[in-house]
Formats: sequence, structure tokens, C-alpha cells
Amino acid sequence: MERLYTKDTQAIFWNNNKTAIQRMLDYDYTIKREKPSVAAIVAPTSGNKFEKFFYGPDEVMIPLFKTTADAKAAQPQADVLLNFASFRSAYDVTMEALEIGGFSSMMITAEGIPERLARGMNQTAREKGVTVIGPATVGAITPGAFKVANIGGTITNIVNSKLHRAGSCGLVTRSGGLFNELSNIISINADGIAEGVAIGGDRFVGSVFIDNLLRMEKNPDVKYMILLGEVGGTEEYKVIEAIKNGQITKPVIAWCIGTIAKHYDSGVQFGHAGASANAESETAEYKNNAMKEAGIHVPDSFNDLPAMINKVFTDMNIAEIPEPDMNTVPASRRSKEFICTISDDRGEEAHYCGYPISSVATPETGFTIGDVMSILWFKKRYPRWAVDFLETVLKTVADHGPAVSGAHNAKVTARAGKDVISSLIAGLLTIGPRFGGAIDGAAEHFKHANDNDMTPKEFLAHMKKSGIPIPGIGHRIKSLKNPDLRVTGLMKYAEENFPSTPLLDYARTVEELTTSKKENLILNVDGTIGILMVDMWRALDYTDEEIDVFIEAGALNAFFILGRSIGFIGHILDEKRLAMPMYRHPMDDILYDVKRAEEL
Repeated sequence: MERLYTKDTQAIFWNNNKTAIQRMLDYDYTIKREKPSVAAIVAPTSGNKFEKFFYGPDEVMIPLFKTTADAKAAQPQADVLLNFASFRSAYDVTMEALEIGGFSSMMITAEGIPERLARGMNQTAREKGVTVIGPATVGAITPGAFKVANIGGTITNIVNSKLHRAGSCGLVTRSGGLFNELSNIISINADGIAEGVAIGGDRFVGSVFIDNLLRMEKNPDVKYMILLGEVGGTEEYKVIEAIKNGQITKPVIAWCIGTIAKHYDSGVQFGHAGASANAESETAEYKNNAMKEAGIHVPDSFNDLPAMINKVFTDMNIAEIPEPDMNTVPASRRSKEFICTISDDRGEEAHYCGYPISSVATPETGFTIGDVMSILWFKKRYPRWAVDFLETVLKTVADHGPAVSGAHNAKVTARAGKDVISSLIAGLLTIGPRFGGAIDGAAEHFKHANDNDMTPKEFLAHMKKSGIPIPGIGHRIKSLKNPDLRVTGLMKYAEENFPSTPLLDYARTVEELTTSKKENLILNVDGTIGILMVDMWRALDYTDEEIDVFIEAGALNAFFILGRSIGFIGHILDEKRLAMPMYRHPMDDILYDVKRAEEL
């Protein structure tokens, strides 16, 4: 892997750190990335499905997931994990992600992961070929392509430090704060950095100096490298060895901070867990001398580092890098209250889920009502067999005579002189658990039974124990001897056109058991529709979770609402056409049982 990140790199961000994520997206917008660098967020305790962030003046929705596995399955192209979990869970999050696989690099911000666990975690990552940055790091950056969270600071600081486009230097430090300081120094004395990594301040970090420098040696964007080490540890000696054996040939500038430690009588730890010398070879002064002897460019002091950088850069005669065109993040932005993902009425012509209305409205376009339903309701254009099934459902449920509660209410309201809308609403308000709602219920309960491998007998016992009549089973008039031709037609269509009907097949076995007890306990039209809708969605490769969302949202009942509205409107217009008078229910159809009110 020559480059740590590219302009196509996307990450899964573990923990909904809104400030850090927004900084990443502001950087993306500034450098004109085509797609946001954060593809998904793992937020185990959130009940939301997405989080809104600004992308320049507009907003984007980044999906939220409960687990890393779910996020990775939904966004397989995201090969970077940004682990912002606390030190108590950062180890578990990293190990789980390593087990899931598909990540090329991981960044861990948490400090204080127990050293025994950190060493095991880092070893597992090496075995799997995963670059781990951290623990205890602010991350890494490939200027002009991808940056991790807060590294580089604000957009203003990033541009001032030339981190908005690739320079020539490969920078590796332990300290995140000094990374930002050095980025600024390099921008003043050279042309900026091509790739930068703050490896982290803990004693045992995933990728060490040599890992990153060897990668930068292969990176054609990197012309020379800067290493900022510190007192403690021996990782700088691996770099010395790599230079001696020819693995690193590009110029290296280096400095170990902490030379002041020689003025103390006893060992001193400088901030980072690893910044403490346990032997003379771990002191900053000793390591600086050793690096200088190996041919590394080492200044006499940190204050001389800028001049050293300028000299090495100037001597290399590197061509000037042109400044790219950038976006400017707006100073003020307003979050939008509504979200729409199905239609867009901006511009000269409105669109239905990406299709201009003119491309779907007229017969020659080939779009039918079912096509428009599929793209507006489910955001996918279904194949013809599925579209025809949707329209079959609408036609099947359009009307069932004037006596049913919905049609009755619509007719009574129309006869009271109310308009079509009021009359239609009066009819629609009767749709629910006892009228039409069985479609949702049948889909939910039969799917649950089938998913859990219940036998028909176990399913009936389960429903009885739950105290719920089986939705979709039973009819007042129809029976085995007097079948409902609507059900027969739907089943015939499914048999001839569906790739398979596993849930319907299961429901038929349940029907065999219920009708053995009572002949009219058949699979009715509501049940057939609900069950076949599940079979249709499964055949269209929807996941069980997606289907459950449709059921919970009432999408199945929506077919009954839309279809029955056709019939209700027909009855309303019929009443208007016939100029029917105000309806009064006949008194002989009412059982009167009126007693004198009790006096208190």
C-alpha cells in the first residue's frame, strides 16, 4: 500500500462525534471531494437511522448503525475504521473490526488501553495486514484527499498549513499537537506535506515510525521525510537500520524532543505514556546523535529544525506545486427541518426518484401506476412481474360493495352534503385492525412464524397464547366449498409469475390445519396479499430487516388504503349522482334499552 489514503477513501466512524465528523466533511468540501469521507457512523445507543451534517452550504445524511458489522455490510467500500470509543471499549471495538475484516487501516484515539491488550491487538492487526494508527492519536492525513477527524485543526489552519493539497514531505510524529505545529513549519519553509501520521503517544502503538516511513519510501508523492520522535523507546533505531541497509533512500530529517531531560537528576516522563527513558539509549540526546551518525539530517536544536527543512527542500530543487481551486465553507449555515428522498421539485421539471415526470407520465414511456408506486414508495423500479402484482392488488381491493364499514361511512357522509374529500376521509378512518389492517398483521405474524421455524401447530399455539386472532385467516361467508375468487386469482398470478412463494406455501400448511377445525377459517384476501408481498420483497432481494421496516411503517396497509379509495370515491360520486337525501338509520334496526338514569 503506497498511499495510506486516496480521494476515494471512505471511513466508518465509531461513535457519533459530531464535531470531528463535521470537520472531516468541511475538509471534504474544501478540497472538492466527490463523496463524503465518512460513509457510516456506528452509534450503539442511538435510535436514529441517520445523522445530518453540512456538506458546504447543503446537508447530507450519513447512516447510523448499531454495530460495526452492520455498518460494514451496508458500506463495504469503507475500508478505514475511525475508532473514537472510550478506553474501556476501544480494544473490543478494534478486535471486532479485525475479525469482521475488510479494513486496510484503523485509527484509535483512546488513551490508556492496558498495555497487555494493546500489544495483543497490535499483533493481531499486523498478522491481518491492517495498519493501526494509535492508540492515543489524533490520526493522519493525506492532504487533498482524506483527513482523520480533528488532525490539522480548523479549516483556516489547514489552508494556512497547506494541508488542503499534497506537498512533498512525509511527516511522522508521536505528538498530535506537534504534528500541527510541524505542518505549519513545513508549509513556511517548504511546500507542505504529502502524507502525515501522528502514530500516538502510548508506549505500544500499532504502526511505529519504521512502518510509516517504509510506506512513504514507496509513495511517489513523498520526496523526503521528517521524523519527530521523543525521549523514550527505541523505535528510531529501526529507522537507522533501514537507512543503513538501503531500505530507505529518500532524505530523512529527524529530531527527538526531550533533550532537556539530561538536566534532571532522575528520570522524567514527558506527557505521553511512552515518553520516559529507561536506559541511556532511550534518551533524546543519545538518539539524536545516533541518527546524525547514520546520515539523517538532525539539527542542533528544535529551533534549528525550520532552517534544516528549508535547506533540504531547497537542495532537492522540487518543482513548485500549483495551488488547486478550492471551495469555501460558508460562514453561516441553517439546518433544514424536512427531508425528502423521493421527489425533487426544484428546477424546470419535477422528478420522481430521479425520473423526470415527463419520462413516466404518458403511455409511451412504458411506466404504469405500479411503476410510479414502486419508485415513490420504495425508491426502486420493480421488474414487470412485481409491478403487475402491485396493480393486481389495487384492483383486487378497490371495492367490496356498499355494506362494508368504510363504504357505508363514505356514503352516509356524502348524503349529509359533504364534499368528496370529507366523505373519503370518513370512509378511510374506518380502516384499521378490523377492516383492512389484517394485511399488515398477516405479513408480520406469518413472517415471524416462518422466520422462527414454527410448525403450523406451534404457530397456532403461539397466537393463542398471545391472545391474538390469526390475521389473514377466516371469512364471514367464504369457505373451502365456497372459495374467494380474489384469493384464487392472486395465488394463480403468484404461481405463474413469482420466482418462488415460500411464505405462501407455509401459510397454506397453516390453512390446512385451521380449516380442519372450521371450514371458513381459510386464508382470506387480506392474508394472501400480506403474505405475497413478503414473498415479492424477498424475491427482490430485500433483507428481512428492510421488510420488517415496511411492515412496521404500514406500507402493506397503504395498498389497501390506496385501492379502497378508488371504491370509496366511486360510492361517493354515486350518491352525488343520485342526489340521495340525508341518511337516517331505520329505528327498527336499533335495539333500544333505555332505563331511567340513576340519581346520585
